[in-house]
Amino acid sequence: MEQIKAYLEQIANISETDWDFFTSKLHRRVIKKKTIFLKVNEVENHISFIESGVVRLFIPKDNPEKEITFGFSFKNQFISAYDSFLTQTPSVYQLQALTETTVLSITYSDLQEVYKTTQIGNLIGRLTAERLFLLKSKREQYLLNLTAEERYLKLFKERPELLKVIPLKYISSYIGVTAQALSRIRKRV
Repeated sequence: MEQIKAYLEQIANISETDWDFFTSKLHRRVIKKKTIFLKVNEVENHISFIESGVVRLFIPKDNPEKEITFGFSFKNQFISAYDSFLTQTPSVYQLQALTETTVLSITYSDLQEVYKTTQIGNLIGRLTAERLFLLKSKREQYLLNLTAEERYLKLFKERPELLKVIPLKYISSYIGVTAQALSRIRKRV
């Protein structure tokens, strides 16, 4: 609980009353490595804060080699199929723990109660929406403005830990190239 408190207190002071109410609604979940914990056509019912681990957001395909990885989330970040969560409609993508992952989760109905009762709920909702928007915007800009090699180098520079914990096939999908093209890029750089 200390990690999420430290994260949120960077943005705003949280009263003890709000904090106690909010934390009473959080549930710790440990997700095993490689577990898909939200599948296509399921409604996202949680916003979660990652205490440890790595989560991949992806669109599955009949051929696993054709899956489209479009995001990763790490320790001290929020994770959710946020569009499904907001609209309470089925998700069109999946969430998978790439490593054993521990999250603190709050359900949709509990968050609505936190919104009505506290100031902190609105803060969490806003932070999650802003983070997801910025990630989406940044990814779109990279795909439109950078070559595959530039996208790889930028990713490696910004998140070198990715290469230690994320299989290259997911990284290649994330930067929009085949595994073979990524192999050629890696040899050049």
